[in-house]
Amino acid sequence: MGVLNRTGDSFSDGGRFLELPQAIDHALAMVAEGAALIDIGGESTRPGAQAVSLDEELERVLPLIEAVRARSPVLISVDTSRPEVIRAAVAAGAAMINDVRALQRPGALEAASATGAALCLMHMQGEPATMQADPHYQDVVGEVRSMLAGRLEACEAAGIATERICLDPGFGFGKLISHNLALLRGLGELSGLGRPLLVGLSRKSMLQKLTGRAVTERLAGSLALATAAVLHGARIIRAHDVAPTVDAVRVAAAVIGQAP
Repeated sequence: MGVLNRTGDSFSDGGRFLELPQAIDHALAMVAEGAALIDIGGESTRPGAQAVSLDEELERVLPLIEAVRARSPVLISVDTSRPEVIRAAVAAGAAMINDVRALQRPGALEAASATGAALCLMHMQGEPATMQADPHYQDVVGEVRSMLAGRLEACEAAGIATERICLDPGFGFGKLISHNLALLRGLGELSGLGRPLLVGLSRKSMLQKLTGRAVTERLAGSLALATAAVLHGARIIRAHDVAPTVDAVRVAAAVIGQAP
């Protein structure tokens, strides 16, 4: 899954793709590099991020979804929590809803159910603006598993087929480095929920703590994390650097006997 943030303040690529032509070019470049999905977002959810208006989010994502859909058969995911954006994005051509709030905003569950799109439900402790202030867990793997299981039940109750859903433990979303590493080691336990796991570890701040590298120098660390994630059970890897990540994922998948 290639990352495409049409935002001004995302932690890695904020401001790079605000102009529509550059965003379209980058999406198509990631497709050429092997991305099976393009994840388009119009509102940053990095630690400390502030919300944007509904109109601004729609203006950022809808023209880009339409333009990519017109140029490529690649699957498009929309990174949003708003029910209005969910409906409009799927109508514009998005095939997946990637929600860091796991459809917990009022109306989001109903909107997602009505679209028929695939879903990614993510765990987050708190909200982006404050989630890294003081995250705490007694048992991070167990607590993340319990929350995601609850959201699966909520989706089932709303008439959403389980087969439409993948799960994301939410690395870096209300988690310290110790929590992130425990979750990485515990992906097998999360796989026990019976749904494919999507992980986003690319260029995350945990790599600064582990390697001392700036955000523009974290490719090697990102590839190591992507490889470890596949070996522990992840099936979708969300990444900024698509071509090298595709290579890493193919090798890791071959090691565990999965089709690359």
